[in-house]
Order: sequence, then structure tokens, then C-alpha cells
Amino acid sequence: MPRNDGRRRTTGVTRIHRQELVTNATFPEQLLWSKLRARQLGGIKFRRQHPIEPYIVDFYCATAKLAIELDGRSHDDTQLYDQDRETIIRREGVRVLRIANDDILQNLDGVLELIANSAGIPDES
Repeated sequence: MPRNDGRRRTTGVTRIHRQELVTNATFPEQLLWSKLRARQLGGIKFRRQHPIEPYIVDFYCATAKLAIELDGRSHDDTQLYDQDRETIIRREGVRVLRIANDDILQNLDGVLELIANSAGIPDES
């Protein structure tokens, strides 16, 4: 039965690929997820390895329509692909925030502040 809310069903290939990404998460992904999961950041829900067909974004907040993509060394040679991918994701009305793995490892508090600001979470200070 088709959905009426504008979302598309994910394909079987996407579901399998998503599970592989979750299982083989990098340390920076695991570290960031440990701070985003269970509504720890401003009480809003984040999903990890969320499908936005035909792609899968590292983290996604539906409330803010915000995708978070982590960039490590594997992204060094894929800038054109990443730009095309980001264009398609933005067409779905989703903003994309790119964060370097090194930033997560060296300045996690700053990364969390950036994500909170991007998601529209009020500053608690």
C-alpha cells in the first residue's frame, strides 16, 4: 500500500546496505551516536544510517529536516560524488551538515554545539 505522506519505501538493497553501515560503524560515528541517541541532544530524535533514497545519510533529524554526514579520509577523493548526492538530498527539503571525523575526535563539544544550532535547539546557557 503506497504512503500518502510523501515518503518513499526503502528498497531491500537499501535496507541491507543500511544494516551493513550500522554494523561496520567507524569510531567517530560510534562516538557521535553515543551523544545523539536517546534524545540526549536537546530532547530531539536522531536516526543513524537513515535512508533518503537512493542514499543513506549518517545521521538524520526529521524534526529539523537535517542530515549529518561525516567525512573521513574515504571522502577525500569523492568530492564530486558528494556534491551530486548532497544536491539530490537537498531537493528533498533536507539540509546537509558535513562534519570531519577529526573534528569529532578533537572537539566533540564544539561539534555537538554546531549540530544543536543547526537543528534549532535553543542554547541552554
